Amino acid sequence: MESQRPFLYLSLLFLGFLIWQAWVTDHAPTAPEPATQTAARQNGQSVPESADDKAADLPQAANATDAPVSASTPQQNRVGATGKTIEVKTDVLDVTITTRGGDVLSVRLPTYPVSVDQPDTPLRLLRPDLPYIAQSGLLHDKQPGSDVSHRAPNHYAIYSASQDHYALGDKDRLEVVLHWRSADGVQVDKIYTFHRGEFYIDVDYRINNGSRQVWIGRQYAQLRHGETPAKSGFVGTSSYEGAAYYNGKFEKLPFKKMTEEPLKQTVNGGWVTMMQHYFLSAWMPRAGGGENLLYSKVVDGARGNEYIIGFRSDATTVAPGAQGTLSSRLYAGPTKQDKLASLAPGLELTIDYGIFTIFSKPLFWLLSKIHAFVGNWGWSIILLTILIKGVFYKLSETSYRSMAKMRKVAPKMQALKERYGDDKAGHQKAMMDLYKKEKINPLGGCLPILIQIPVFIALYWVLIEAVELRQAPWIFWIKDLSIKDPYFVLPVIMGVSMFVQQKLNPPQPDPMMQKMMTAMPLVFTVFFAFFASGLVLYWVVNNLLSIAQQWYITNKLEKESRKT
Repeated sequence: MESQRPFLYLSLLFLGFLIWQAWVTDHAPTAPEPATQTAARQNGQSVPESADDKAADLPQAANATDAPVSASTPQQNRVGATGKTIEVKTDVLDVTITTRGGDVLSVRLPTYPVSVDQPDTPLRLLRPDLPYIAQSGLLHDKQPGSDVSHRAPNHYAIYSASQDHYALGDKDRLEVVLHWRSADGVQVDKIYTFHRGEFYIDVDYRINNGSRQVWIGRQYAQLRHGETPAKSGFVGTSSYEGAAYYNGKFEKLPFKKMTEEPLKQTVNGGWVTMMQHYFLSAWMPRAGGGENLLYSKVVDGARGNEYIIGFRSDATTVAPGAQGTLSSRLYAGPTKQDKLASLAPGLELTIDYGIFTIFSKPLFWLLSKIHAFVGNWGWSIILLTILIKGVFYKLSETSYRSMAKMRKVAPKMQALKERYGDDKAGHQKAMMDLYKKEKINPLGGCLPILIQIPVFIALYWVLIEAVELRQAPWIFWIKDLSIKDPYFVLPVIMGVSMFVQQKLNPPQPDPMMQKMMTAMPLVFTVFFAFFASGLVLYWVVNNLLSIAQQWYITNKLEKESRKT
C-alpha cells in the first residue's frame, strides 16, 4: 500500500454523500389554500366532503355498523354538517379545534419560529390546507337486538362548546370541553387538557350512559396527511418524512408502502406518528389500555391521495346509568429526546440516528452536558470534537507512524514498481518482502481510520437530527447552526485545511491519483457549502486538529529517527 490518504479521502467522500442526502433539499412552498376552503374556515365552517370519503376514512368497529353513509344518518353525525372553530393558546401551543368531530386542525409552535429572520412567525406543524390534521372519535359496537345505531360521535359528529377562545394564562393546566348527545340519551364529553410547558394534549372521552341499553364502544385516533410537494436537491433526499408506528419495535411506513400494503396489526399499547425533520405528531393510547389495532388507509382527497395512520382501542362497556372513560394523548412538537422518552415507550426512536445509534446517543448526551456548561452549541461542538480527537489520539499516532514509515520507503517502492513493470505478481511479492524487511504493516494506517469512522458518522447524525441545534447561534455571522453558512466562510476554511493536509503528505506516485487528490479540496468545498454550518464547523475543527496532530507526531518521529 503506497499511501493511506486516498483511502481516507474516499471514506470522507462517502460520509459527505451520506450527509448531503440528509440535508440538501429544496423546501418547496406549500400551495395556497383554495379560496372556498379559506372562506369556509373563516366563517367557522368545515369544507364538506363526500359520503364516500366519510366512509373510507373511518376505521371499522368490530361489527362494521359504524360506517355512516346512509341518508338516515342523524344530522349531528353526517358528513355535510358544519361546525365552528375554537382557538386555544398556551405558552408553547396555539391550537385550532373544530366542533365538527373535535379535529385538531392546526398547531402552531410560538417557541419555534419558522426562521431566524421571522422570529414572530411560529412554525405551523398541523394545518388544514395540506391537509395535515389530527382526528379522533368513538365507534359504537351495535349489539344484537339493539334498535339504536348512532350512539357514538365519530370525527364527523357535531359537538357543542361553551366558548370559542381559551387561554392558559397563568394557570398550569387548561381544559376545553366539547359536548355531544345521542337521540337515546348517551352523553359524551370530549375533554382536551393542555399543560404548561408541554407539547402534548390529553384527550379524554367521558361517557354518561343515560339510555336504557348497554353502551359498548371503542375510541380511535388518527393522523391524516395529504400529499406533499416533491422535494429535490443536488443529490438524494432530506430526512425521513412520513408515517411510522411502534409495535414493540419502531417501524417506518412510507406513504408509498402504505398504498401498497396497508397496516393492520393488533398490539399491546403501541403508538402512531407522522414525522418530519425536527418535529412530529403522534397519537398514543393511555398506558394500560389493553390491545389496540394499528391501521393505515389511503383515501382520495381534494388534492390527491391522503394518508391516514391511526389506532383503534379495545371495546369498553358502559352500563345504563353508569359512566365510563376512554383516554389517549396527542403530541405535536419538537423531537427532543428526553421529552419523547418520557411520553411513550420507544417514542424517542423517532430521532433517527441510523445504524450507529449506539454511538449517537452517548455522543448527544455528552454534547448536551457540554452545552449545559458553556451555554453555546457552537462551542459545544468544538469542545466535543477536541474530546473525540483526544480519545483517538493513540490511534491517530499509530496511523501517522505507519504513514511516516511508508514515506521513508517510498523511493524503494517506486524503484520496485519501475523494475517489475507489468509483472504484477512479481511486484506484489517484492512489496511484501519489503514490508517484512522494514517491519511495516500495510494496513497500519487504514485500521485506525476505519475504527474512527463509525464515531464520525454517529456524530454527523447527531448534528443532523438534534432539534436543539435548530436556530442555535454560534458567533458573528453564524446565526443558525442547522443551515448553511450564509457567507461560505467555514466551507472555504475547510477546503484550505484539506489543502494543507495534502501538503503534509508526499505526492502520489500515480499521476491520475495525484490529480484526483489535488481536486479533492475544491470538490469538498463546493460539497460542504450547502451543509449545515454546525456540520462544517465540526469538520473544520477536526481538520485543524488533525493537521496539528500530524505535524506534532511527524516531527516527534523525525527527532526519534535522528537520535537513532
